[in-house]
Amino acid sequence: MKTLYLRNVPDDVVERLERLAKQEGVSSVSAIAVRELADVSWRANNLELLDALPDHNVSTESIRTDLDQERSAR
Repeated sequence: MKTLYLRNVPDDVVERLERLAKQEGVSSVSAIAVRELADVSWRANNLELLDALPDHNVSTESIRTDLDQERSAR
């Protein structure tokens, strides 16, 4: 496992991480930061996941029109 050092972390970010750690009973701000970074890092896969979806040849305009019709029917 690699080590990551973060510099120039704004004080308010550190304070919020400390609050999260305290609220969750975690003694380490680093543990909270690693968890949050792990969650957000999944975004790196988004383009690959979207590219893997099938194309059903439905236009954005068609979706927008259908949504508008459904909303107005409520």
